[in-house]
Amino acid sequence: MVLIAHVFGALYGLLAVVFGAFGAHALKKSFTEEQLKGFETGVRYQMYHAIVLVMLGFNFNLNTPSQEWMVYCFLAGTFLFSFSIYGLTLSGRKGKKWKFLGPITPLGGLLLVMGWGLLLYQFAGQYF
Repeated sequence: MVLIAHVFGALYGLLAVVFGAFGAHALKKSFTEEQLKGFETGVRYQMYHAIVLVMLGFNFNLNTPSQEWMVYCFLAGTFLFSFSIYGLTLSGRKGKKWKFLGPITPLGGLLLVMGWGLLLYQFAGQYF
């Protein structure tokens, strides 16, 4: 599980830098201010959680069920949250917004909240 956290953390971080540069340069001219802000939100959350995944691999063995679920929540939540925002903003740019992605974003956000809750549970178990 540590390998998965490190590999996906590094991959998500790499993609966040690429997508951030893409948004700042290529999309800036064709996006509205609102679309650019949404895209940047996806990039920012992706980078935050890439760093979290890498740090989890360094600080936990990730061998208990709650630790494994924490990693799964961050992996899936980041993918669903950020990539649905990318899909919504890119499809909206052409006027054909993929509305089916709308409900996926909050589901990804819920998984991220669950991941943070499981991290809080880990800390509480260590210190209390």
